[in-house]
Amino acid sequence: MKRKLILEDGTVFIGTSFGGNKDNMGEVVFNTSMTGYQEAISDPSNYGQILTFSYPLIGNYGINRDDFESIQPVIKGVIVKEVADYPSNWRNNMSLDEYLKLKNIPGIAGIDTRMLTRLIRDKGTMKGAICNLDEEDEVVLAKLKAITFPVDEVKQVAATKPYPSPGRGKNVVVVDFGVKHGILRELTKRGCDVTVVPYNTPVEEICALSPDGVLLSNGPGNPMHVEEATAMIRVLQEKVPLFGIGLGHQLFAIANGCTVEKMKFGHRGSSYPVKDLKTGKIIFTSQNHGYEVKESSIDGTPLSITHRALNGGSIEGIEHRDYLAFSVQYQPESSPGSEDGKIVFDRFIQLIIKNQGKVENHA
Repeated sequence: MKRKLILEDGTVFIGTSFGGNKDNMGEVVFNTSMTGYQEAISDPSNYGQILTFSYPLIGNYGINRDDFESIQPVIKGVIVKEVADYPSNWRNNMSLDEYLKLKNIPGIAGIDTRMLTRLIRDKGTMKGAICNLDEEDEVVLAKLKAITFPVDEVKQVAATKPYPSPGRGKNVVVVDFGVKHGILRELTKRGCDVTVVPYNTPVEEICALSPDGVLLSNGPGNPMHVEEATAMIRVLQEKVPLFGIGLGHQLFAIANGCTVEKMKFGHRGSSYPVKDLKTGKIIFTSQNHGYEVKESSIDGTPLSITHRALNGGSIEGIEHRDYLAFSVQYQPESSPGSEDGKIVFDRFIQLIIKNQGKVENHA
């Protein structure tokens, strides 16, 4: 069945329907990864978005049980050049089409994704609608112009109650703004005893858990929509080692006096080169963000820049000069690849050990 994608600038693409057969509206963005479509589709940071995959064939290794980043995907649609009808991989459990049907997420294949990606790069991310061919373009455009997306994105994806990811090592509290399962996997690999708490948990309750360290997770949307988290961050960074990822990175920056701005089309994909300014080493990273810390706002704050993207120069890492607190903009859990970024989890554990040594010496 033929369906269409209508962008808010009036551009119309005609393609073939797959996945769920429903109309949806969302922010149209593009992802440049060759692999990792399952992780991107299930990433809570993609709440409310229609994902365009620029790689020409998507779904060729199917969907498996191990690579989900959340239980329930929260995207609004998938756009591809070609979808694989018969995936081949030893871990394959179902096709991409079958999975999107199961979750009632609409997809369109046969779209010129190269043209669409270039359009987004030129004009920036835009609102878009997936709908049937018989829908009048003018009517859909009017709806697109009138629609306002929710500002409680984090509330829509974060846990509502604390839950454990047990281990027998360092006691780490993860503040959930839309946490990816890959982050929890990396912490448990390092023997951490993890407790995940909702993003709006009072700081007194977090401290009552006696954490050895606190991780601020990734999440969707504008960080200014969760500004209440900044007061919590200012208290915690003085008490225990603090590590922010993605949205957690942006909130850490805001809590220390920086400002954050929306990017024209964001960074979404794998193998983004990032330079570690301390060592001079280049690492390849997985990224998924539409906002960035404004560099001019760092002057006069207690923060220093530690990592910078080589494509565009955006800030990819910062640290506090007085406290054991740091953050990265990229996805260090490498879900999907690249693997280089995982070293910052080791740095987090090292800071916890360093802080415990200070406490013991003080005692």
